[in-house]
Amino acid sequence: MRTIELQQFGLDGLHEVTRDEPEPGPGEVRVRIRAASLNYHDLAAVLGMANPKMQFPRIPLSDGAGEVDAVGAGVTNRQVGERVTSLFFPDWQGGRPTFDKMSRVTGDTIDGVMAESVVVPAEAVMPVPDHLNAQEASTLPCAALTAWRALTDGEPVRPGERVLLQGTGGVSLFALQFCRLFGAETFMVSSGREKLDRIAPLEPDHWLSYKDEPEWGRAVRKLAGGSGVDRVVEVGGAGTLTQSLKALAVGGHVAMIGVLTGAAAPVETARMMALNARVQGLTVGSRDDFAAMNQALEQHQLRPCIGEVFGFSELGKGLQAMQAAQHVGKIVFDFG
Repeated sequence: MRTIELQQFGLDGLHEVTRDEPEPGPGEVRVRIRAASLNYHDLAAVLGMANPKMQFPRIPLSDGAGEVDAVGAGVTNRQVGERVTSLFFPDWQGGRPTFDKMSRVTGDTIDGVMAESVVVPAEAVMPVPDHLNAQEASTLPCAALTAWRALTDGEPVRPGERVLLQGTGGVSLFALQFCRLFGAETFMVSSGREKLDRIAPLEPDHWLSYKDEPEWGRAVRKLAGGSGVDRVVEVGGAGTLTQSLKALAVGGHVAMIGVLTGAAAPVETARMMALNARVQGLTVGSRDDFAAMNQALEQHQLRPCIGEVFGFSELGKGLQAMQAAQHVGKIVFDFG
């Protein structure tokens, strides 16, 4: 079978190799992968930023979809032919996060999904909503689940709440769709109008360009009637948190889910205190969170926004497209 191996950090460390077809052991299933999708974490893993102690060779990418084509002894909860996706944290089945539940990360600390067949524990896959194809389903395990948890963890978004979103990447567009489902008012900050034109059916209620409005936090606050937004889905991190706090209402919530603009920066602690702000770090979610999200996806027939589609052998091109940050929606690999 075809497999992509990361043999050393860097895009030139990716190599397509042939491996023997794996066989599932007791409690395991074999999944024929049909499509995979790309997250910023995958790029960070390939470049050595996510896990500098990664053991090589490593099969990259956390998010894939396919069907079960073999089951090991003792497996009763999965059947041959069942359509499934991977899990970002295969050991986090439910409850609050712990170090043990989050120590194994698909495509990082353990092998990922860039292989035509993978063998994983039966609990490490999730059934696919019937209305989604393999490409669409492959976008769910990280980006969709992160957006879902950012809006539902603790106190879910309520109708009429004002939510600030950043950019037009996978997480932000999933969050935009979920906000519409919940009846929230959406504010989006992006680099330019041309990206929004590519997602016209998903258009937010309010939009502005951070290129035209460097102090976009104050501009968003003004758009929100002067009182600010109730929630921020913060994907930028170090370079955007200050502006997000300027946009935030008193008692507002910031879901810190990304570090696209850096991992560390000075923080206006006095502003956070004055706002009575709640800033919560979030990393994806559990299998139970995934099940709740899939139920909502199926009930409302929501479909992911897919930007570019590459072939199995074009992982390097897909990663370069993510580095360029010109994509809108999810970058997907079809295994053909």
